[in-house]
Amino acid sequence: MAEVTNEAELLKEKANKFFKEKDYENAIKYYSEALELNPSNAIYYSNRSLAYLRTECYGYALADATKALEVDKNYIKGYYRRATSNMALGKFKAALKDYETVVRVRPNDKDARMKYQECNKIVKQKAFERAIASDDKKKSVVDSLDIESMTIEDDYVGPKLEDGKVTLQFMKDMMDWFKDQKKLHRKCAYQTDKLTICGDTHGQYYDLLNIFELNGLPSETNPYLFNGDFVDRGSFSVEVILTLFGFKLLYPDHFHLLRGNHETDNMNQMYGFEGEVKAKYTAQMFQLFSEVFQWLPLAQCINNKVLVMHGGLFSEDGVTLEDLRKIDRNRQPPDSGPMCDLLWSDPQPQNGRSISKRGVSCQFGPDVTQHFLEQNKLDYIVRSHEVKAEGYEVTHSGKCITVFSAPNYCDQMGNKGAYIHLRGSDLKPEFHQFTAVPHPNVKPMAYANTLMQLGMM
Repeated sequence: MAEVTNEAELLKEKANKFFKEKDYENAIKYYSEALELNPSNAIYYSNRSLAYLRTECYGYALADATKALEVDKNYIKGYYRRATSNMALGKFKAALKDYETVVRVRPNDKDARMKYQECNKIVKQKAFERAIASDDKKKSVVDSLDIESMTIEDDYVGPKLEDGKVTLQFMKDMMDWFKDQKKLHRKCAYQTDKLTICGDTHGQYYDLLNIFELNGLPSETNPYLFNGDFVDRGSFSVEVILTLFGFKLLYPDHFHLLRGNHETDNMNQMYGFEGEVKAKYTAQMFQLFSEVFQWLPLAQCINNKVLVMHGGLFSEDGVTLEDLRKIDRNRQPPDSGPMCDLLWSDPQPQNGRSISKRGVSCQFGPDVTQHFLEQNKLDYIVRSHEVKAEGYEVTHSGKCITVFSAPNYCDQMGNKGAYIHLRGSDLKPEFHQFTAVPHPNVKPMAYANTLMQLGMM
């Protein structure tokens, strides 16, 4: 017995080493092996929970934190981990309950009290928002804007619209302006033979500029599709989204944007976009972004051959392209159903479906992909949503492709970024990889909710 315990400890130490090196997949592997030898150790579950948090597998993180507390209900770190997992999933009341437990056990712990107060503030804010919500049709922020009365000050020397219109020169000037960490005037911000598919960019503006440097600026002969998660985590999300929206206005038929799970209010509140917009502009500006995000398409079908969506396929069989066209997308996504799946689901190597590692939607296997493609007469799907070491991954016998375009994600993952070219009548994918470029010394998550900044540590 002592020998088994010692071996488990050695595996834990090995996992800790990988964790410190930010190799979370190997850390999870060795924590799991330690748990196979000693499944009654709360610390192992807690450590693996944190590794899952770092890889955004919030459902698995929550399960491990809960298991740690089942093993040892007095293990305080377990309450911290479970609270952080619930926060990441937007389950604020459940998180508050665990923070209350920590504060009760450790009344002099300043960190615990601060997290409790921050979480309590969010819960009260949500309750207040529900209380004042009207059943009447919500009035658009646009109705309260008076753009004509906004004046551009004489000392503003940045990019300006030409007769109220976006031009290519305006876009070039704006990208250079943002590159120097300058702010676009609010009046402009409010008005603002291959296809290239890009995945998550997550506020990494300088890597977005690098994509355009490598692959050319968008144009009528160089069309792009950006597959969601433009904002959050990276601290230049405002610059990313204004650039993408600008090109959409300039080339409406040749520049396409799909919604990701981070183009939603809950995610924006937790992971930085809301805080960034309020810091750089106003709360009203964030409300307008929120409205626009709700109108973004959820999927795009290319030449009746390839379906592109941010997350993946569905929790139930039988979903058709016509079903997707009927989705009422002008809303915050529900906790289940096709809209949720399009934004949140992930592929898995084994057949069938399983519970999501994220705690939302599901994981789907090769047989699910094959059946969906056959039913809808498609060749393959392209999705994003997951960090990949090489920037892309081809699974399900070539029928499911993942592309991720935020290299060295959050300045810590060390991954490459990638984009895909689709050419010709067969739309055979060509993969192009790139590495991260330097950016100004503003750390990721700089505008994120305080609890998320601290809880991931």
